[in-house]
Amino acid sequence: ASSLNVDSMLCLPELYFKPTTPQQLIEYLEIVGKAAPKTPLLYYHIPMLTNVNIHMGQFLESIGDKIPSFVGIKFTSANLEEGAQALRADNEKYVIFLGNDQLINAASALGMDSFIVTGINMFPEFILNLLAVCKNGDILKAKDMQEKLSSAVVAITKHGNWVQTMKVAMALLTDIDVGLPRAPLKSISSEAVAIMTKDLTNLGYQPKVKHS
Repeated sequence: ASSLNVDSMLCLPELYFKPTTPQQLIEYLEIVGKAAPKTPLLYYHIPMLTNVNIHMGQFLESIGDKIPSFVGIKFTSANLEEGAQALRADNEKYVIFLGNDQLINAASALGMDSFIVTGINMFPEFILNLLAVCKNGDILKAKDMQEKLSSAVVAITKHGNWVQTMKVAMALLTDIDVGLPRAPLKSISSEAVAIMTKDLTNLGYQPKVKHS
Protein backbone atom coordinates (compact mmCIF):
# COMPACT_ATOMS: atom_id res chain seq x y z
CA ALA A 1 0.00 0.00 0.00
CA SER A 2 2.78 2.42 0.89
CA SER A 3 4.70 1.72 -2.30
CA LEU A 4 1.57 2.34 -4.37
CA ASN A 5 0.91 5.66 -2.60
CA VAL A 6 -2.72 4.78 -1.96
CA ASP A 7 -4.78 7.33 -0.04
CA SER A 8 -6.04 4.80 2.51
CA MET A 9 -6.83 1.13 3.13
CA LEU A 10 -10.30 -0.30 3.83
CA CYS A 11 -9.89 -3.59 5.68
CA LEU A 12 -12.31 -6.45 6.28
CA PRO A 13 -11.97 -8.58 9.42
CA GLU A 14 -10.38 -12.02 9.44
CA LEU A 15 -13.08 -14.11 7.77
CA TYR A 16 -12.09 -17.64 8.86
CA PHE A 17 -11.23 -17.30 12.54
CA LYS A 18 -13.59 -14.40 13.06
CA PRO A 19 -12.96 -11.89 15.85
CA THR A 20 -15.70 -11.92 18.47
CA THR A 21 -14.62 -9.08 20.77
CA PRO A 22 -13.41 -5.50 20.25
CA GLN A 23 -10.00 -6.49 21.59
CA GLN A 24 -9.59 -9.31 19.07
CA LEU A 25 -10.49 -6.98 16.22
CA ILE A 26 -8.07 -4.35 17.49
CA GLU A 27 -5.26 -6.91 17.66
CA TYR A 28 -5.97 -7.97 14.08
CA LEU A 29 -5.99 -4.39 12.80
CA GLU A 30 -2.80 -3.64 14.71
CA ILE A 31 -1.06 -6.20 12.50
CA VAL A 32 -2.48 -4.59 9.36
CA GLY A 33 -1.57 -1.11 10.57
CA LYS A 34 2.03 -2.08 11.32
CA ALA A 35 2.41 -3.45 7.78
CA ALA A 36 1.64 0.01 6.33
CA PRO A 37 2.15 2.47 9.19
CA LYS A 38 1.99 5.60 7.04
CA THR A 39 -1.23 4.69 5.24
CA PRO A 40 -4.56 5.69 6.85
CA LEU A 41 -6.48 2.56 7.84
CA LEU A 42 -10.26 2.08 7.95
CA TYR A 43 -12.27 -0.94 9.04
CA TYR A 44 -15.15 -2.23 6.89
CA HIS A 45 -18.11 -3.13 9.12
CA ILE A 46 -20.58 -5.15 7.05
CA PRO A 47 -21.91 -7.80 9.45
CA MET A 48 -24.59 -9.17 7.12
CA LEU A 49 -21.79 -10.55 4.91
CA THR A 50 -18.92 -11.12 7.35
CA ASN A 51 -20.98 -12.36 10.32
CA VAL A 52 -18.65 -10.34 12.54
CA ASN A 53 -21.03 -8.56 14.90
CA ILE A 54 -18.73 -6.49 17.08
CA HIS A 55 -20.35 -3.29 18.35
CA MET A 56 -18.64 -0.43 16.55
CA GLY A 57 -19.13 2.10 19.32
CA GLN A 58 -17.43 -0.18 21.84
CA PHE A 59 -14.70 -1.05 19.33
CA LEU A 60 -13.84 2.57 18.59
CA GLU A 61 -13.88 3.53 22.27
CA SER A 62 -11.36 0.76 22.95
CA ILE A 63 -8.72 1.61 20.35
CA GLY A 64 -7.00 4.50 22.09
CA ASP A 65 -3.51 4.87 20.64
CA LYS A 66 -3.04 1.19 19.79
CA ILE A 67 -3.32 1.71 16.01
CA PRO A 68 -1.74 5.08 15.12
CA SER A 69 -2.79 4.90 11.46
CA PHE A 70 -6.44 4.08 12.20
CA VAL A 71 -8.84 6.82 11.09
CA GLY A 72 -12.36 5.35 10.94
CA ILE A 73 -14.84 2.83 9.58
CA LYS A 74 -17.21 2.15 6.74
CA PHE A 75 -20.49 1.38 8.51
CA THR A 76 -22.73 -0.81 6.35
CA SER A 77 -25.53 -1.66 8.73
CA ALA A 78 -29.10 -0.59 9.42
CA ASN A 79 -28.39 -0.23 13.16
CA LEU A 80 -28.23 3.55 13.39
CA GLU A 81 -28.17 3.49 17.20
CA GLU A 82 -24.85 1.67 16.93
CA GLY A 83 -23.78 4.04 14.16
CA ALA A 84 -24.52 7.06 16.34
CA GLN A 85 -22.41 5.61 19.15
CA ALA A 86 -19.59 5.03 16.69
CA LEU A 87 -19.88 8.63 15.52
CA ARG A 88 -19.55 9.92 19.09
CA ALA A 89 -16.80 7.51 20.14
CA ASP A 90 -13.67 8.98 21.70
CA ASN A 91 -14.91 12.58 21.32
CA GLU A 92 -15.83 12.06 17.64
CA LYS A 93 -12.25 11.13 16.84
CA TYR A 94 -13.05 8.89 13.87
CA VAL A 95 -14.67 9.36 10.48
CA ILE A 96 -17.75 7.18 9.95
CA PHE A 97 -18.66 6.46 6.33
CA LEU A 98 -22.23 5.20 6.02
CA GLY A 99 -22.62 2.40 3.47
CA ASN A 100 -26.42 2.14 3.29
CA ASP A 101 -28.24 3.93 0.45
CA GLN A 102 -31.62 3.71 2.14
CA LEU A 103 -30.55 5.46 5.36
CA ILE A 104 -28.80 8.57 4.04
CA ASN A 105 -31.51 10.92 5.29
CA ALA A 106 -31.79 9.31 8.72
CA ALA A 107 -28.02 9.10 9.17
CA SER A 108 -27.62 12.75 8.20
CA ALA A 109 -30.08 13.66 10.95
CA LEU A 110 -27.79 11.89 13.42
CA GLY A 111 -24.81 13.93 12.28
CA MET A 112 -23.17 11.65 9.74
CA ASP A 113 -21.72 13.55 6.80
CA SER A 114 -19.57 10.94 5.04
CA PHE A 115 -20.95 8.27 2.73
CA ILE A 116 -19.70 5.38 0.60
CA VAL A 117 -22.88 4.09 -1.03
CA THR A 118 -23.26 1.93 -4.12
CA GLY A 119 -26.10 4.03 -5.48
CA ILE A 120 -23.88 7.04 -6.01
CA ASN A 121 -22.39 5.21 -8.99
CA MET A 122 -25.81 5.13 -10.66
CA PHE A 123 -27.41 8.28 -9.27
CA PRO A 124 -24.48 10.62 -8.53
CA GLU A 125 -26.18 13.98 -9.02
CA PHE A 126 -29.34 12.88 -7.23
CA ILE A 127 -27.48 11.64 -4.17
CA LEU A 128 -25.27 14.73 -4.02
CA ASN A 129 -28.42 16.84 -4.15
CA LEU A 130 -29.96 14.70 -1.40
CA LEU A 131 -26.92 15.27 0.80
CA ALA A 132 -27.14 19.02 0.20
CA VAL A 133 -30.85 19.04 1.08
CA CYS A 134 -30.15 17.07 4.26
CA LYS A 135 -27.38 19.49 5.22
CA ASN A 136 -29.70 22.45 4.67
CA GLY A 137 -32.32 20.93 6.96
CA ASP A 138 -35.15 20.70 4.43
CA ILE A 139 -36.78 17.74 6.16
CA LEU A 140 -39.76 17.20 3.86
CA LYS A 141 -37.77 17.45 0.65
CA ALA A 142 -35.08 15.16 2.03
CA LYS A 143 -37.77 12.63 2.99
CA ASP A 144 -39.24 12.67 -0.52
CA MET A 145 -35.84 12.33 -2.15
CA GLN A 146 -34.85 9.48 0.15
CA GLU A 147 -38.08 7.66 -0.68
CA LYS A 148 -37.37 7.99 -4.40
CA LEU A 149 -33.83 6.67 -3.96
CA SER A 150 -35.00 3.82 -1.75
CA SER A 151 -37.66 2.88 -4.31
CA ALA A 152 -34.96 2.69 -6.99
CA VAL A 153 -32.78 0.51 -4.76
CA VAL A 154 -35.71 -1.86 -4.17
CA ALA A 155 -36.51 -1.95 -7.91
CA ILE A 156 -32.91 -2.95 -8.59
CA THR A 157 -32.16 -5.37 -5.76
CA LYS A 158 -35.40 -7.36 -5.79
CA HIS A 159 -33.88 -9.41 -8.61
CA GLY A 160 -30.81 -10.62 -6.71
CA ASN A 161 -28.05 -9.41 -4.44
CA TRP A 162 -26.46 -5.96 -4.72
CA VAL A 163 -23.53 -7.09 -6.88
CA GLN A 164 -25.61 -9.01 -9.42
CA THR A 165 -28.23 -6.33 -9.78
CA MET A 166 -25.99 -3.28 -9.50
CA LYS A 167 -23.98 -4.44 -12.49
CA VAL A 168 -27.15 -4.53 -14.57
CA ALA A 169 -28.31 -1.16 -13.24
CA MET A 170 -24.94 0.38 -14.10
CA ALA A 171 -25.35 -0.83 -17.70
CA LEU A 172 -28.92 0.50 -17.83
CA LEU A 173 -28.28 3.88 -16.24
CA THR A 174 -24.67 4.78 -17.07
CA ASP A 175 -22.09 4.41 -19.83
CA ILE A 176 -19.77 2.47 -17.52
CA ASP A 177 -19.39 -1.28 -18.14
CA VAL A 178 -18.48 -3.00 -14.87
CA GLY A 179 -18.58 -6.48 -16.37
CA LEU A 180 -20.31 -9.64 -15.24
CA PRO A 181 -20.58 -10.89 -11.66
CA ARG A 182 -17.85 -13.21 -10.46
CA ALA A 183 -18.58 -16.87 -9.62
CA PRO A 184 -20.48 -18.17 -7.75
CA LEU A 185 -22.78 -15.24 -8.59
CA LYS A 186 -24.56 -15.35 -11.93
CA SER A 187 -26.10 -12.71 -14.18
CA ILE A 188 -29.81 -12.12 -13.66
CA SER A 189 -32.27 -13.28 -16.32
CA SER A 190 -33.33 -11.22 -19.32
CA GLU A 191 -36.85 -11.23 -17.88
CA ALA A 192 -35.55 -9.66 -14.66
CA VAL A 193 -33.65 -7.05 -16.67
CA ALA A 194 -36.85 -6.15 -18.53
CA ILE A 195 -38.77 -5.76 -15.26
CA MET A 196 -35.99 -3.65 -13.76
CA THR A 197 -36.00 -1.43 -16.84
CA LYS A 198 -39.78 -0.95 -16.61
CA ASP A 199 -39.67 -0.24 -12.87
CA LEU A 200 -36.89 2.33 -13.21
CA THR A 201 -38.77 4.01 -16.06
CA ASN A 202 -41.90 4.21 -13.91
CA LEU A 203 -39.82 5.88 -11.19
CA GLY A 204 -38.78 8.62 -13.60
CA TYR A 205 -35.37 7.37 -14.66
CA GLN A 206 -34.33 6.79 -18.26
CA PRO A 207 -32.70 3.36 -18.45
CA LYS A 208 -31.45 1.98 -21.72
CA VAL A 209 -33.98 -0.41 -23.20
CA LYS A 210 -31.51 -3.15 -24.04
CA HIS A 211 -28.89 -4.79 -21.83
CA SER A 212 -26.32 -7.21 -23.16
